[in-house]
Amino acid sequence: MDETPRSTKPSRGIYLLPNLFTTAAMFAGFYAIVAAIGARYTEAAIAVFVATLLDGLDGRVARLTGTQSEFGVQYDSLSDLVSFGLAPALVMYTWSLSALKGFGPVWGKIGWAAAFIYAACAALRLARFNTQVNVIDKRYFQGLASPAAAGLCMAFVWTIERTDLTGDDVCFVTPFLAIGAGLLMISNVRYYSFKAWPLSDKVPFIWIPLAMLILVALAIDTPRVLLTIALLYVLSGLIMTVWGLVRHRRERRAARGGGGEA
Repeated sequence: MDETPRSTKPSRGIYLLPNLFTTAAMFAGFYAIVAAIGARYTEAAIAVFVATLLDGLDGRVARLTGTQSEFGVQYDSLSDLVSFGLAPALVMYTWSLSALKGFGPVWGKIGWAAAFIYAACAALRLARFNTQVNVIDKRYFQGLASPAAAGLCMAFVWTIERTDLTGDDVCFVTPFLAIGAGLLMISNVRYYSFKAWPLSDKVPFIWIPLAMLILVALAIDTPRVLLTIALLYVLSGLIMTVWGLVRHRRERRAARGGGGEA
């Protein structure tokens, strides 16, 4: 019997279903860029939210169907960079940040620099996440997730577009939003990931009427509700991180005090 080991070639195929969702998410992000170039900013903001929904589905579909792969992970990251990095940055620039050029060349540079900082921070956030995916606590994100940062910025764009204001009117606010969201993405602020929720197949009854109220609120005023949810989520991470630091310092002081009395 020939016991010579056979050479196995790596499979060249990819899983279709999860990568279709990833492609659709990237298409939504690309459409947001095209819509922003055409000054259709509400459509651009909605397209980014559509990309967020599709991005949440591709990973779940892959886990449910057992079709996870390294290719899918890398492809998802590239899609996220387009949909939640480049698309929001270009939407904010064409919508508001470009108006800073009217106040002088320095302000014009601040405008495109703010957009670049956001895009660069999104890329750094995704790179850090990929390198730490096997060592971090699955319950939390280190730094604001790129879809959440994009949602915050696009909810702001959509909300302003629903008022009598324009992007030009808030051009001095948008740089702080873009840079702030970007820095939160690469910060050490912890955010709950919801990946470990729910803990079982059953949830308390209160979640049903709460979900109903959220859906009704979204139907009444979608952009403002989304902006409120995004702001609350951003604040939750900051509060949780500060509270954790305060509690850690108290524990250290208590330990030092106990050690001194022993």
